[in-house]
Amino acid sequence: MARSSQTQMAVLGGLSIEPMTAYALREAIRDVLGHFWSESFGQIYPTLQTLEEEGHVRRREGPRARSSVFEITGSGTARLIELLTEPIRGTPPRDGLLLRLFFGRTLGRERCRGLLEAARDTALKNLQGYESLQTQLSAQEGDTPDWPFIEVTIRAGIHHSRATIAWADESLAALGDPAGHPEPEEPQP
Repeated sequence: MARSSQTQMAVLGGLSIEPMTAYALREAIRDVLGHFWSESFGQIYPTLQTLEEEGHVRRREGPRARSSVFEITGSGTARLIELLTEPIRGTPPRDGLLLRLFFGRTLGRERCRGLLEAARDTALKNLQGYESLQTQLSAQEGDTPDWPFIEVTIRAGIHHSRATIAWADESLAALGDPAGHPEPEEPQP
């Protein structure tokens, strides 16, 4: 699926929840979807214009000047369903941490341990954030038809964070004792 199709999916999906301004849509994508998806304002506004030209959204004047509110149309809902049912294309992995660890012999055991500790700390903070978000949104959205779908995405973040913590702990233990393997010399600049 092309990047523009994915942006359309995020925009139409946001507007399927409620009509909103371009700014409110950007904030919703950042604050709600931002745990697993990001879009820049530079992508959102042109996509809104394209979707309006294609009849998938309609613009109405908001309460303030220059605050147009966008809402999804019937054809927009059909387009959203079409996008949501397209096969998911995997993206090639690009993990800077794993790249560094793979070449860890050159980097050195202690630096690799530092990278793993930082990854563990980040995952722990993310876990706390997801658990807090789950509690907060459960109270706000728990009775809505959207809640089961919101919760499964939050649970994915919780499981991913826990898996990262477990992996980091296991990796730190594996690097804990050099077991007779000498620490490589520090690379010369």
